[in-house]
Amino acid sequence: MATITTKDGTQIYYKDWGAGQPIVFSHGWPLSADDWDGQMLFFGQRGYRVIAHDRRGHGRSSQTWDGNEMNTYADDLAQLFEALDLKDAIMVGHSTGGGEVARYLGRHGSKRVAKAALISAVPPLMLKTEKNPTGQPVAAFDALRAALAANRAQFYKDITLPFYGYNRPGAKISEGIREHWWLQGMMGGMKAHYDCIKAFSETDFTEDLKKIEIPVLVMHGDDDQIVPIVAAGPLSAKLLKKSTLKVYPGFPHGMPATNADQINGDLLTFIKGAASASA
Repeated sequence: MATITTKDGTQIYYKDWGAGQPIVFSHGWPLSADDWDGQMLFFGQRGYRVIAHDRRGHGRSSQTWDGNEMNTYADDLAQLFEALDLKDAIMVGHSTGGGEVARYLGRHGSKRVAKAALISAVPPLMLKTEKNPTGQPVAAFDALRAALAANRAQFYKDITLPFYGYNRPGAKISEGIREHWWLQGMMGGMKAHYDCIKAFSETDFTEDLKKIEIPVLVMHGDDDQIVPIVAAGPLSAKLLKKSTLKVYPGFPHGMPATNADQINGDLLTFIKGAASASA
């Protein structure tokens, strides 16, 4: 297994396939690099070098007790970029991974990065506050923590239904996709996953988004039940200097899996295109 060891001794597992311009994928909670297999095959077959890591406490990386917050996630990713000496990279983040991308760019800059994409991503802020009235109340995230602590295995089975929109009338359910999500989740560390709920829900990425100078594609489904669009994608697009916003009618949170052809095609168009205009 390919790993790097971070400054605090954490082992971070990563996949590194193919050759060409690098595309670096950051996965959502509580998953792993495997959640990107459909994208990595697609882009690898089209001449890109595709890289995805398991965030600390997730998948095959060390199950850390501490450091399960956005600054450390971003710093771990920066150490991966440096270890592989990546240049002119495309960063793609889904859900919590979108927060990781935003924090990386806000904290470490874009000297190694050409473009980025935020898919169903948590920025600018999920939590409801006085300044963010369309966010979700902390009680919603407390409920996630309680369910995880009480019966993580069952909770992870249940959450796949809203995650992929499989609880909607007429939805075509893939049990394979549900089981793949569950398997990835159960590989990770319970404490890290518990802590990560706070990281993805309470981290404010507003200032990170304002700092980003490179073109960013913001993709969000308007039927996202995990990261509701009302406090997410469109608000991020407004804060970014060079954003392109694509809203997908009826698409769920897990649209890179349920609607892979559309998402992959739009990502490819963005990657191959000229610098994007400001939204």
